[in-house]
Amino acid sequence: MMWKKYLKKREAESFKEQGNAYYAKKDYNEAYNYYTKAIDACPNNASYYGNRAATLMMMGKFREALGDAQQSVRLDDTFVRGHVREGKCHLSLGNAMAASRCFQRVLELDHTNPQAQQELKNASTVLEYERIAEIDFEKRDFRKVVFCMDRALEFAPACHRFKILKAECLALLGRYPEAQSVASDILRMDSTNADALYVRGLCLYYEDCIEKAVQFFIQALRMAPDHEKACLACRNAKALKAKKEDGNKAFKEGNYKLAYELYTEALGIDPNNIKTNAKLYCNRGTVNSKLRKLEDAIDDCTNAIKLDDTYIKAYLRRAQCYMDTEQYEDAVRDYEKVYQTEKTKEHKQFLKNAQVELKKSKRKDYYKILGVDKNASEDEIKKAYRKRALMHHPDRHSGASAEIQKEEEKKFKEVGEAFTILSDPKKKARYDSGQDLEEDGMNMADFDANNIFKAFFGGPGGFSFEASGPGNFFFQFG
Repeated sequence: MMWKKYLKKREAESFKEQGNAYYAKKDYNEAYNYYTKAIDACPNNASYYGNRAATLMMMGKFREALGDAQQSVRLDDTFVRGHVREGKCHLSLGNAMAASRCFQRVLELDHTNPQAQQELKNASTVLEYERIAEIDFEKRDFRKVVFCMDRALEFAPACHRFKILKAECLALLGRYPEAQSVASDILRMDSTNADALYVRGLCLYYEDCIEKAVQFFIQALRMAPDHEKACLACRNAKALKAKKEDGNKAFKEGNYKLAYELYTEALGIDPNNIKTNAKLYCNRGTVNSKLRKLEDAIDDCTNAIKLDDTYIKAYLRRAQCYMDTEQYEDAVRDYEKVYQTEKTKEHKQFLKNAQVELKKSKRKDYYKILGVDKNASEDEIKKAYRKRALMHHPDRHSGASAEIQKEEEKKFKEVGEAFTILSDPKKKARYDSGQDLEEDGMNMADFDANNIFKAFFGGPGGFSFEASGPGNFFFQFG
């Protein structure tokens, strides 16, 4: 019997030596196999479990390594390297408190152990990052939380909890591809991880893929029925989807007041859902434009753009509202943004139209000067000219102050200009299309309003202004 034990021990030592050789060559799979053979041959040897734990750690299998390290110190509580490895596994898995206890035990056995001293500091650093991250999460300082988790993961690379918190904050920051990547990595290793399922759903939810998001939230709740965040997110997602669809239905039916109310209610469900809320603001802006509340529509579109500055539909809606309120410079700016992003023929035409209207708005408004509508007939233009020309004729104001005479003379000239342009079909067409009148050979600076007036009223002697008292005039026709 003793001889058999001796042979078994010799065999186990041989397996261990072969395992050491493979470990030195970084062939960890073979090292693992030989350490396992050594354990099978001699299951009560602490160093064999310790060596296999070290191998599993090199393979990144910290949870399995933790089991071997714990078994090694159960077999020999004075096994320093076993306690060190157990501590490193705890730390890698994010359990800094348990790691600290292991390193403190090492220092009880070897109070000058430099590795334990350093690892104890590392564990304290991780605990501090956890503490700061918890405070910053409550403050909604998600960038700071991501920073803390990145630092903590340098010491705890296998901690799913830290990775999930980082991924959740990335999602809340709108960095969805990064968040999805972290969650997907965890799900590849553990497809039932409720936290990772929740984060995947959260990314889809914030990208306005609400139906798919709900499916992930439901999966997370199947794995962990008490998952509070998944439960709340699922409830919000369903409510948001229902309100938005009801709002769309009311809009299509022409019930704009109800649509406005439903979109407003939807906006109150979850302020963190940036993309969906951007669409809701734009939808409500469309409703306001239908209700002719154009300034409110502009405000809604501006809010949509603040949430998503790539949202073309919001720029187009706002630009049209700017056009309708004659804020042409703002309209041009929005259409330029749209055309730079999507160079389509339609967007080019929108921009061109806005530029023409802007150019027209900076010229004299001849329709306004005559007091007529842009669709006024030739006869209406003549009647308007007759009325305004007589109203502002310098002779009528010869007894007024020099300042008033100067102002009335200016208005008289403008009335003549307006009539000259609007009474000529070709010039009127060029003016309406926003073209430069100077290209037609017209120099308005050299314009003589009196000649137009005389021609219109039949030349010299056709009529005269005579005073019948201070400030009173009558017309005398020849």
